[in-house]
Amino acid sequence: MPSGFAGASAEWLAGVDGLRNIVRQELVARQLEEQISARYPVGQRLRVLDVGMGQGTQALRLARAGHAVTGIESDAVMLDAARQALSGEPEGIRERVRLVEGDGRDTGVHFLPGSFDVVLCHGVLMYVAEADAMLAGLARMLAPGGLLSLLVRNGDALAMRAGLAGDWAGAQAAFTSDTYTNRLGLTVRADRLDALTATLEGINAPLHAWYGVRVFTDGAGEDAVTPPADELQRLLAAEERAGRTDPYRRVAALLHLCGVRRA
Repeated sequence: MPSGFAGASAEWLAGVDGLRNIVRQELVARQLEEQISARYPVGQRLRVLDVGMGQGTQALRLARAGHAVTGIESDAVMLDAARQALSGEPEGIRERVRLVEGDGRDTGVHFLPGSFDVVLCHGVLMYVAEADAMLAGLARMLAPGGLLSLLVRNGDALAMRAGLAGDWAGAQAAFTSDTYTNRLGLTVRADRLDALTATLEGINAPLHAWYGVRVFTDGAGEDAVTPPADELQRLLAAEERAGRTDPYRRVAALLHLCGVRRA
């Protein structure tokens, strides 16, 4: 995570097994798998860079699928959590993951341009004040035809959480704001679909597909109990369908945007 996340690591990790994070991680994994499967032959070992990898959920999923994953993380607590998670994996999977301590804004310091087939940047941009330069750097890391996967807070739906909670003053303020206070108590930034679409075009990785994430479950409490497996699958099926269907995806808490580097 970038420095704007500093100090919130322990609280974030305390919620990793909560319903909201489970929904987020599962939906993003399914959407990412769909995009990878559409672009690459089955069984091809991809070079993946996970920027601001956090506790490593998506990195480990991709390593288990056979890909070579490099995770870069600046927060020492999160990096330690990723190391611990990796230590519990079989040797063959551990060998496919490389962890780097560093800032996602400095990818050019650590890696050569065109070094990766897939670059992930999930839940990071909200902590970066000026994201365009960082995004341009991430696009340069991609080989031609490579996939850039971004997960951002939906700036066009900031009033939803406050409104559904009955916080009418907060909802009114959110209509004209690009910032919000997240559940970690940090004031961070949101991104709008149209603006990010223009940015992706400008950095030579135009938008190829986009999804909504957490249409129905964003308002779940921190103590929300994960339902039994069969009910959870029904919940995920509803969220997955909403996340790819207008108008529902436009009011999702998060947006998952996939850009493709021009050849």
